[in-house]
This record gives sequence, structure tokens and C-alpha cells, in this order.
Amino acid sequence: MAYIPRLKDEYKNRVVSALKEEFGYKNVNQVPKLEKIVLSKGVGAAVSDKKLIDYAVEELTKITGQKAVSTISKKDVASFKLRKGMPIGAKVTLRGERMYEFLDRPITSALPRVRDFSGIKATGFDGRGNYNLGVLEQIIFPEIDIDKVNKISGMDITFVTTAATDKEAKSLLAELGLPFKKN
Repeated sequence: MAYIPRLKDEYKNRVVSALKEEFGYKNVNQVPKLEKIVLSKGVGAAVSDKKLIDYAVEELTKITGQKAVSTISKKDVASFKLRKGMPIGAKVTLRGERMYEFLDRPITSALPRVRDFSGIKATGFDGRGNYNLGVLEQIIFPEIDIDKVNKISGMDITFVTTAATDKEAKSLLAELGLPFKKN
């Protein structure tokens, strides 16, 4: 028997029926699902030091378990001494099994490590059913060794869903276990 991530199993067995009941979907295929999770990290200081991009790619690879890629600038910005084609960040896109495995980690181990944590803000929705979460320190993830970090930096985590509205997306993510703040 093949291994199934805990949250994928929970989605199929509990979340689908809960969302069908809440929103009155007639078909299982109408129920919104998580399509992908994108982690991105901008490294502005990489204009002067190219090694910082390698560190960012390495950290994202450790956190997600999937090889991250560097992102390049699309245009010149003279005030930042930035040229078109220079590496300025790193990103990784997770789908399928790895996506559910990664989602389990912030919920169970990383977010509870944040000092004075009372939940994540529900204001990060974009109007199309996607949620953006900013993490201030990469050291909340247990995969990162604090002693080997050369600079504490943050990252953006984007949850892309098939939900049509923000309300449906929030219900989906809350059912999967993301700890939203209570009003």
C-alpha cells in the first residue's frame, strides 16, 4: 500500500463532506481543493553579493524537500543598481504529495514556534480564493539549523486553491488546520 500524507487523507475523508454541507455543493468536484503552494523569497542584497542567492535556494530546498530555483529580474532599476537578468530571489512550487507534507509542517511545528502566536491574519486573501502568508523568520522551520544561518530573513507562502471566493478558500484552509485568528 502506498503512503498517503495525513492532510490528503483528512481532506478526502472529512474536509470534503464538511465543505459540501457548509456550502451546499451537489457534486464532489465542486468542492474547492488546494492546487499548489508557492514559497518565494526575495533577496535584495544579492545585487552586491551573489552567494546570498545560493543560501536562499539552499534554505528553501531544505524547508520544502524539493529543489528551489533562483528568480531573475525582469527589468533594469538604476536606483537599486539592478540589471535585467540578475538573480534577485528564490522560489519553489509544491504540488501533490509534497504539498500536503509541507502544509502539515507549518500547522503542526513551525507556526507554534512563533513567539506570542495567536493565529494568522485572515486578511491575506486576494479575492480569487488564494491566500498569502508572510513569514518573518525562516528559523521557525525545524529543518533550518539556527547556528548555520548567516542572515535571518523572511519569505512569502502562497496557497493557491480552486475556490471561487475568499469565504470558500478560508473555510477550506481552516478545515485543513490553518490557525486563523478569531474575530
